[in-house]
Amino acid sequence: MPRLHPALSLVGRLIASLWLTCAAAMVQAEPIADVHMLAQKEQQPLLDTLRDLVSIESGSKDIEGLNQIAERVAGQLKQLGGTVEILQPTDVYRLDDSPEKIGPAVHAVFKGAGTKKIMLIAHMDTVYLKGMLKDQPFRIDGDKAYGLGIADDKQGVALILHTVALLQKLNFRDYGTLTVLTNGDEEISSPGWRSTITRLASDQDAVFSFEGGGTDGTLRLATSGIGSAYLTVQGKSSHAGARPEGGVNALYELSHQVLQMKDLSKPERGLKLNWTVSQSGTNRNVIPANATAQADARALKVSDFDGLEKELQDKIKNRLLPGSKVDLKFEVRRPPLEANEASRRVAAYGKTIYGEIGLSLKVDEKATGGGTDAAFAALKTSGAVVEGMGLSGFGAHSNDAEYVQLGSIEPRLYLATRMIMDLSSGKLK
Repeated sequence: MPRLHPALSLVGRLIASLWLTCAAAMVQAEPIADVHMLAQKEQQPLLDTLRDLVSIESGSKDIEGLNQIAERVAGQLKQLGGTVEILQPTDVYRLDDSPEKIGPAVHAVFKGAGTKKIMLIAHMDTVYLKGMLKDQPFRIDGDKAYGLGIADDKQGVALILHTVALLQKLNFRDYGTLTVLTNGDEEISSPGWRSTITRLASDQDAVFSFEGGGTDGTLRLATSGIGSAYLTVQGKSSHAGARPEGGVNALYELSHQVLQMKDLSKPERGLKLNWTVSQSGTNRNVIPANATAQADARALKVSDFDGLEKELQDKIKNRLLPGSKVDLKFEVRRPPLEANEASRRVAAYGKTIYGEIGLSLKVDEKATGGGTDAAFAALKTSGAVVEGMGLSGFGAHSNDAEYVQLGSIEPRLYLATRMIMDLSSGKLK
């Protein structure tokens, strides 16, 4: 038998090694069969839950409806073996438009045998008024499921419930704790539950927020912070024709203030301030004694809101009319969510998981203007916070077009379940 040339022998070994590496990668790229199979089987049960949730009207100010949906969610979490409480708010951060009563939250904890702490969040409230359900009931049409609040965010609640169900069916308990929180005030900027979300998330290794993933299922690592500025001017009324000099024109002062604050935006940094609402006066022939204005603010960093508020307070010291009184209140309705290395690492691993089932996964580190509860979760944690874990869909806050894509159910169940499993077992570090 002829001997191979040493160079050819080396090439052969390199080819064999490369083949083995590729083969190992191919094996690793295959989906975990039992998780994938159960995710497929869980689609119909999830749709059944989603139908039930959509059938309960739960607008942010509908306390009766919110209590009803909280009972429904809590009952299912109890059946899955969690320690479950329906909480009522005690630490309310009052915003300008906060209702007198704030809806409940459902808090559940599942204790495992491991060390990792993982939290899943979604919200039960919607933007819709009571009575609108009849115009947008749950229905399936082709590859879409439609319904009131189905995309924002009842799909997120259902997805959490059935991710937990999948873990139970797999008899997986390698996490330390798996915490679930669904709140009833997200659509009104979470005045009742923001502090609870921040507190519970502070020591978590990862927080997954199940807002929808948009039409293409993108995971989001950053969201814009949302703020509001309220400007109030007090002047003095007088007859506009007979004695205008006896008044202090609050409208003039308001106009002066708004104009000197119009250039505080820094678009290159994602900081925006736009005055959008104003009101003054009561009658044409009366010098207005009062005037108000509101501004919308957006920021990509918490520190930018702090700086903006300081600039606004400094500006109002410069008055046009010495006899006027000017006050300014600034609210951080939602802080921005900023991407960190832990979030990037977890999201990148999500791409690998999606690749196992032949799909690509987009990850966006740039905020696009909206804000969610994920930002409250990120305030005091060094762990990963990933937004957009929910189903793909469209039409949030619309009266007749809100839907989720049925084809996203099985992939999202697989993604969420694997993220929890691999983070718990140390495969995802």
